[in-house]
Amino acid sequence: MTDNDVPRGAAATHRRGWPIAAYLIALVLAILIPALAVALVLLNSTHDAQQRVLAALTNTTVQAMGQSIDREVNGMATTLRVLSTSQSLEAGDLEGFHERALSALAGTGSYLIAVDDEFAQLLNTRVEYGAELGSTSDPETAQSAIERGVATISPLFFGQIAQTYVFNVWLPVSNVEPVRLVTMTQNARNLVPALKSRQMPQGWHAALVDTSNAVIASTAESGLEIGSILPIRQNREALPEDGWAQEKWNGERVVTAEWRSGYTGWRIIAWASAAQVEKPLQDSIMQLGFWGALIAMLASGVAALIARRIGGSVQGLRLDAARLGRGEAVYPRSYPIAEIAEVSQALATASEQRQTADRDIRFLMRELAHRSKNQMAVIAAMAKQTARGASDISSYVTALERRIMGLARSTDLLLAHGRAGVMLSDLADQQLAPFRPPEASRLEIAGPDVRVNPQGAQILGMALHELAINATRHGAFTESDGRLELHWRIDGEMLSMRWREYLGRELVLGEGTGFGTVVLRTMVGGALGAQVEREIHHDGVEWMFEVPLSALDPEFAAERPDEPAATG
Repeated sequence: MTDNDVPRGAAATHRRGWPIAAYLIALVLAILIPALAVALVLLNSTHDAQQRVLAALTNTTVQAMGQSIDREVNGMATTLRVLSTSQSLEAGDLEGFHERALSALAGTGSYLIAVDDEFAQLLNTRVEYGAELGSTSDPETAQSAIERGVATISPLFFGQIAQTYVFNVWLPVSNVEPVRLVTMTQNARNLVPALKSRQMPQGWHAALVDTSNAVIASTAESGLEIGSILPIRQNREALPEDGWAQEKWNGERVVTAEWRSGYTGWRIIAWASAAQVEKPLQDSIMQLGFWGALIAMLASGVAALIARRIGGSVQGLRLDAARLGRGEAVYPRSYPIAEIAEVSQALATASEQRQTADRDIRFLMRELAHRSKNQMAVIAAMAKQTARGASDISSYVTALERRIMGLARSTDLLLAHGRAGVMLSDLADQQLAPFRPPEASRLEIAGPDVRVNPQGAQILGMALHELAINATRHGAFTESDGRLELHWRIDGEMLSMRWREYLGRELVLGEGTGFGTVVLRTMVGGALGAQVEREIHHDGVEWMFEVPLSALDPEFAAERPDEPAATG
């Protein structure tokens, strides 16, 4: 039996063994993968231990901050008790008591207030004695202090005389007419140094909040305003008081811890980004993965080199024959056997002849297939999306015809300019011409000269067409004072294009996703590799496109030297 007599299908049933390179690489992986798994387990154990240390350090720091605040408030209460026993107060000499309090509180940042049974202020060391004073801004805590009969700390509130956020320490007094209560008041910002007295771990922030989660003071890096409501640690029943918990803040996961004061009822709440807390483990895993991949690549390279040396020159000749069968280029090689070198030269010559013969066929087939697929895909997408929003056949035919005409305008430009591409300004003028308002000032198109290849022109043309339809239905072209700006610029290797509509009214967004959104996000984003963003303004919508210039480069579609130049 000759080679020509080999039974049909024998090649399909013949089983080839694995190459030696596969066995060598499998051996490398069998050693490397278990080692990486053990290293990963050790990394997790180390990370858990680090987390426990960090949790203990954070809780200790938060507790120390809270104790500093308690000492500050407790000192105010002690000073208040001492001043309440002043002889001038017992004698009813309010002016003398005012002077005595001024002298005692000088430089402390605290002020003293005395009120009567109706909570009207009798004196306030923030102002001169005898100045006109109204009722206290904190009557709820004052009433609570009378009912409890002991010093009572208020939550954060806005002082009318201080004109800033303050807190009070109230103390009821008896047998001192007309004074019913005295209070020590202090600006909330004065407690910030107490928070700074302890250094938080890197990436952590802390805030002092009252019983309603209003911020009394916070660390500088937190960015919180005094009086704002802290959005974390609000559901106290679902969160541990002395342990870590994870919550979401502005869409980001944060780790939180807190300490509650038994004296004031206030809390110190600390938080950090969960990503920051988990970053050491992630960095370690990335490094482990990098070095593992590097070692695997090096070991695989050595294995492949050994396998290649074993294969020898016959293997190289077989690869050349396979390349020729796939239509790839084959080049002559040097072999120690002259006959094999002659066969290699013959393969190279045949490959060159085949490459030359196939080049024109592939070129024409590629162009035909590319153009046909693009056109059919676009038309099919238009038909489907138009049908979804159509209520009857007439409106469906009208909408589909309008979109096909928009595609035809882009095709006209492509036919006029050939594969060399079209100017982006011409494309924009052509697509927006049917929708252009009578007032020239309502439409502004500006940007540098950019030449776009056929595929990019079709996709950008459809995008501009759909944006113009939306502007006519819902946007800038629906009213006489609406205005549209279409600007683009070259930013490095990107084309930045901005479509901005301005309305004379508040923008009302519709529901659903139409063909325009599909074109903008799927076709522009997917086919051109662009970044597509939409931003909603109160007076109109804005679309922003970041398109790689490589996706618009007309060079790949330039005319061949043996092709006649396009005429316009």
